Amino acid sequence: MRVVDANGDQLGIMSAREALIMAGERGLDLVEVAPNAKPPVCRIMDYGKHRYEQSKRDKAAKKKQKIVNIKEIRMSPKIDEHDFEVKLKAADRFLKAGDKVKVSVRFRGREIVHADLAKTKLENLATQLKEIAVVERPPKLEGRQMIAVLAPRTESQKTEKKKAETVDLDE
Repeated sequence: MRVVDANGDQLGIMSAREALIMAGERGLDLVEVAPNAKPPVCRIMDYGKHRYEQSKRDKAAKKKQKIVNIKEIRMSPKIDEHDFEVKLKAADRFLKAGDKVKVSVRFRGREIVHADLAKTKLENLATQLKEIAVVERPPKLEGRQMIAVLAPRTESQKTEKKKAETVDLDE
């Protein structure tokens, strides 16, 4: 097997017994790091310290992760303009916080006949939020409700949108 010391220096190819003796002399452990390599690669290191540092890296990576929640906004197809503005502000706040927004329009009784009104309401909401949101799922009728899902724009999507706008202005 190929043996590497704690500093990353190559010690050469040797038998497992020789590598174990060398690790024991240094008061360290022999850890196999690349079993599929030809020959397998082993490192002489302090395994307890390695596990501790690995757990610290994992915790730091876990802290940086953002848990995306799905917030739901419900409305009816005959929602008033002011109420629509209130729902729009709520969706804006959720998207700026980094959450996805599920907008559902519930149909009661014979309202389902006017599904086109609900679709225009949802599309209107999406166009008013197009600066900060992208439509992840367009409006779709599911049972007695129409659902659309909006996701917050990523930084790369925002820069692409600005680039596209500057190209349009140049033409």
